[in-house]
Amino acid sequence: MSTQVKHNPIEAILRSHATVILDGALATELESHGCDLDDPLWSARTLIENPGAISAVHTDYFRAGADCAITASYQATVEGFGKRGIGEEEAIALIKQTVFLAKEARDSFWDEEGSRDNGRHKPFVAASVGPYGAYLADGSEYRGNYGIPKEELAAFHRPRIKALIEAGADVLAFETIPSFEEAEVLVSLLHEYPGVYAWLSFSLRDGSRISDGTRVADCALAFKDEEQIAAIGVNCAPIPEATDAVKILHQHTDQPIIVYPNSGETYDAETKTWHGEEACGSFIDQSDAWFEAGAKIIGGCCRTGPSHIQDLSDKWRKRVK
Repeated sequence: MSTQVKHNPIEAILRSHATVILDGALATELESHGCDLDDPLWSARTLIENPGAISAVHTDYFRAGADCAITASYQATVEGFGKRGIGEEEAIALIKQTVFLAKEARDSFWDEEGSRDNGRHKPFVAASVGPYGAYLADGSEYRGNYGIPKEELAAFHRPRIKALIEAGADVLAFETIPSFEEAEVLVSLLHEYPGVYAWLSFSLRDGSRISDGTRVADCALAFKDEEQIAAIGVNCAPIPEATDAVKILHQHTDQPIIVYPNSGETYDAETKTWHGEEACGSFIDQSDAWFEAGAKIIGGCCRTGPSHIQDLSDKWRKRVK
């Protein structure tokens, strides 16, 4: 299968800058724009009901200093839309729309404000590929115990990956991946598109193991020679565990390391609620530890917002390689 060879946007930024600044949570910000996400489709519901809100959130993050917009496709799948009575053709169009919205927001921002920010790279679009467990909407993206064969996982992920690439994403974001087996499946699908890059980011059981119990060190070793993996790391994890995992990854791979943890609160997958307190100061201060541990791509996941990304940008944008 022929695919137009793309450049690696992460590598391009890291040639001249010490860090790549990611965006923060999408769902939290959509809720602040009045969107109701109490739905198995989660943020993908907004694609149907209020796509303009997604564009607005992307723009907010660009203005805060993000080098990247992660698309609203984390929970956007053919099967998930099918449960809402949406046919495959329309589902694929909605999945592609997540990329179009991010690209349009990026281009509009850059035309209006990008030239004023000397030395800043034009932001890129990372197409989110969430785990099979996100479609199940039962918290299994934090366990990885699907109990289905690899062939079924591949059949689930393939249409979305194809659609996101066809829509023109700059890179794929294999994110919140709880299972080593699922990571293997995703990387095998990536091989079907030579010249396309992806980052691979795991959810964690603790600081040394991903959610299914596989050692973080083994994950690093397994994928360290994959040329299409632009970065490897962790997301949607508590700050201390994420920091520990970054240290282990850096010891076992030369690939760029990506980290975008949660704000400091703890998620209960059974009740779908958050507990504890957001700790913006702690979040920003901890970015020093992530960088010193080896992370070069830094952002936020659940319950983080533009203020977190603005602080990261203010802290790290001035540092050049």
